[in-house]
Amino acid sequence: MARIPIRDRVAIIGAGYTKFGERYDKGVEDLLVEACGDAFKDAGVAKTDIQAGWAGIQYWFTGLSGGTLADGIKLYGIPMTHVENYCASGMDAFRNACYSVASGVNDLVLACGVEKLTDQTGTGLPGFTELGHPVLPLPSAPAMFGMAAWRCFHDYGWTKEDLARVAVKNHANGAAHPKAHFRNPVTIEDVMRAPMIADPLGRYDCCAMSDGAAALVLTTPDVAPSYVRNGNFVVVKANAIATYSNTPWYVPSFPFTGFWSTQKAAELAYKEAGVTDPRKEISLAEVHDCFTITELVNCEDLGFCDRGKAPEELKKG
Repeated sequence: MARIPIRDRVAIIGAGYTKFGERYDKGVEDLLVEACGDAFKDAGVAKTDIQAGWAGIQYWFTGLSGGTLADGIKLYGIPMTHVENYCASGMDAFRNACYSVASGVNDLVLACGVEKLTDQTGTGLPGFTELGHPVLPLPSAPAMFGMAAWRCFHDYGWTKEDLARVAVKNHANGAAHPKAHFRNPVTIEDVMRAPMIADPLGRYDCCAMSDGAAALVLTTPDVAPSYVRNGNFVVVKANAIATYSNTPWYVPSFPFTGFWSTQKAAELAYKEAGVTDPRKEISLAEVHDCFTITELVNCEDLGFCDRGKAPEELKKG
């Protein structure tokens, strides 16, 4: 049975987000209030207009259920759902909200994400101790993505300097954004000299643990003009998530030079949106960059450049 299409059935009419970083001044509920409040204001809606909400939360110490969102914004009596799906938690909350609107179940919904990580210890991602393996009993994200970097070095001739250019670009973007965690530009030399985290990934190649929240208000394109003027809303063309193994690094055939789930999700999204040449048709992409190597590999998985050519494209700007 064919799934309900999202294309042109959902509109984003409001967005809000907090400053990201070491937010010891804010609790989880405070972050939700800040992000959701800004989204409601941007959309021109009252929180009581919201008919359902989804919150992307990965870690149990941030929130165990949809009640975390309900308590945060003090909105009870409607469906509030906790979505947990690793790095895609926020995106999956958005996907569920989109389907709710596209199917006609709800007219006005909230999708958000929140994490409060800096209150935890600095011993790596919480929960990894539960992922057992006979050879690698305690994996870490830097170590796993470090293996991907070495494989790309071997297969494509990439270098640590290629990774450094990603960090330089992204820190330059952060330096210009008032709500970014880090607002300090760095040079290639800074990145190359930084302390090693998991060879070949140094400090500037790795994302930091951060606190923050973001929220979106969704409705239908027909209803959107009643809330926002001058067509100031975004119509969703597609949304796709594809799942692979929980521990792909341990699959003998895993190539380390690409992520099948990203490739499949892109294929599904492009098909629904009618995109046949992403490099020519997509003018802006926010690409996952938990590590510098991740961004380069993802750019190739998303079809923005040929295999092994991402560093060359980055050099060209």
